[in-house]
Amino acid sequence: MKLHDLKPNAGSTKSRKRVGRGIAGKGGKTAGRGTKGQKARRQIPHQFEGGQLPLLQRIPKLRGFNNPFRVEYTPVNLDAIAALGLETVSLEDFVTHGLAKPKDLIKVLGRGELTSKVDITAHGFSQSAEAAITAAGGTVTKAPMPFGGGRPAASGNAHANR
Repeated sequence: MKLHDLKPNAGSTKSRKRVGRGIAGKGGKTAGRGTKGQKARRQIPHQFEGGQLPLLQRIPKLRGFNNPFRVEYTPVNLDAIAALGLETVSLEDFVTHGLAKPKDLIKVLGRGELTSKVDITAHGFSQSAEAAITAAGGTVTKAPMPFGGGRPAASGNAHANR
């Protein structure tokens, strides 16, 4: 027996019904779909929900959450402060040396080492940065937040977290 001698059993295969090929015989005109209506048309997307608002639009929590009260800090590391070579570093010094923008909230982080005493004023300090500054003989001063002691005003609009 050779490969070209193989054939399926009699009656096991059946040719596909070709519908919509004219009115002669069965499967013409409406091609077994009945008359009119949505199911008589072409295809409907699998996620289509009959015209109601789709699930992904109804449930915004599936797409994340934007906290309108988030406080964004500009990070400045100790190695950048050491490179400045100043004894006292204020908020204005960060701006003049290009480490932050004028209205940024500045947080000092602990990457790098301080070899000399530096007095730093910023909005926030990491624990490692605070320990390194005080170990080098410097002082840490927390600047007041521009929005007061509570939380900042909500950013975005009324539809941001719906």
